[in-house]
Amino acid sequence: MAAQKKNRANGEGTVFQRKDGRWEAAAYVLAANGNRQRLHVYGRTRQQAMDKLTDAKAASNRGVPVVHAQGTVGNWVTYWLDTVAVHRVRETTHTRYTAVTRLYIVPGLGAKKLSKLTARDIRTWLDGLRTRCQCCARRTDHQRTPTKQRCCAVGDCCRRVLSALTLTYIHTVLKTALEHAVQEEEIPRNVARNVRLGTPRPRRFEPLTVEEARRLIDTTRDHPLHPVVHLALHTGLRRGELLGLTWEDVDLNAGTAVIRRSLQRTSDNGLVLFPTKTKASERRIALPAACVQALHAHRTRQQTDHEAAGLRRNPRGYVFTAPSSALPVEPSTLNRRFATLLHQAGLRRIRFHDLRHTTATLLLDQGVELIVIKELLGHAHIGVTATVYTHVRLRIQRNAIDLLGHALRNPDTSPPTAAEATIRLEKGSWAPPGDVNR
Repeated sequence: MAAQKKNRANGEGTVFQRKDGRWEAAAYVLAANGNRQRLHVYGRTRQQAMDKLTDAKAASNRGVPVVHAQGTVGNWVTYWLDTVAVHRVRETTHTRYTAVTRLYIVPGLGAKKLSKLTARDIRTWLDGLRTRCQCCARRTDHQRTPTKQRCCAVGDCCRRVLSALTLTYIHTVLKTALEHAVQEEEIPRNVARNVRLGTPRPRRFEPLTVEEARRLIDTTRDHPLHPVVHLALHTGLRRGELLGLTWEDVDLNAGTAVIRRSLQRTSDNGLVLFPTKTKASERRIALPAACVQALHAHRTRQQTDHEAAGLRRNPRGYVFTAPSSALPVEPSTLNRRFATLLHQAGLRRIRFHDLRHTTATLLLDQGVELIVIKELLGHAHIGVTATVYTHVRLRIQRNAIDLLGHALRNPDTSPPTAAEATIRLEKGSWAPPGDVNR
């Protein structure tokens, strides 16, 4: 009697080898919309495909929706944020990823099938973000009260389009999410990689001049923020690194400070101490004598204030605290008070982070080597330092070339000074020696 053919049990799924050599397994699982949909998974071997299908069915049996290539882009990116990115990036970065997903990716591409997403879809979406006013697109002005409506709601479009840097960031978030889909073999390739946006121009910054920096220090001389501004200008520390400093990190006798934490405000947990931005950011720096003196006076004043407020000691040991409190200074509060200080000093408005750029710029102007500045600022690679401060390096190169030209010139000739040469060049009456166009 012939053996009876064995049938698969209901819901067991199926597995077979495709023409391209990969193995495909399929079964019905719980989808993100609450219905049961057929899931297809792939692997290089039969066992890999079956293992993926087994994991998916186990999650489905627990009531956990399974996100896969047959689902939408919005479902996949949300799944990636909640299960992958949340464990791989800092909390502040995850918050920015979530905002980008909510504001741009889901409204623009969220309804498209992940398996059918094309490079043309992404390019069209990004072109729309580049050219369309975001105030109109998100109806921001319409959500304001009638007395505060000032652009789209009253027929006067503000043309608030996204910058090239923001577009690049949005594209990067989508590209990273799709890359994980490729790693899990949900899709064969990352189509976002085929979309080129070009290299955006770096954000311009306007560091203070030497005279402006001196005026700022003089203005803050008797202000509670004096030690913060003083330390920022002399060391180039980031705002979070400054606010995260504790007295155990500072050795005033040796004149050094260890930078290993950064204070950041998060939407979920409030003020949080994170490790430094990168491994290279964890560093020991030397403190100038002026900073040591300012910190000595600040610690004495802080202890007096704490005793007057009934605090016997600074429990967490933050170097910079709120008045009569052991709590650290809020980053947003520092920004507001810094803007007030700039106004009092009669200086143009800059970001607090521009003090860091000021430090690096002034050091480069003084001829300090790039590697020393890289270590002081805590950049991961010297290429970062060289790229950010290209405008200063070009000025230093010009001075070096002028020195070389002075050394190589004919001693019998007497070339004009730089100022005279500039004037004569503008008038067309003089050209540098060897200039074929003179």
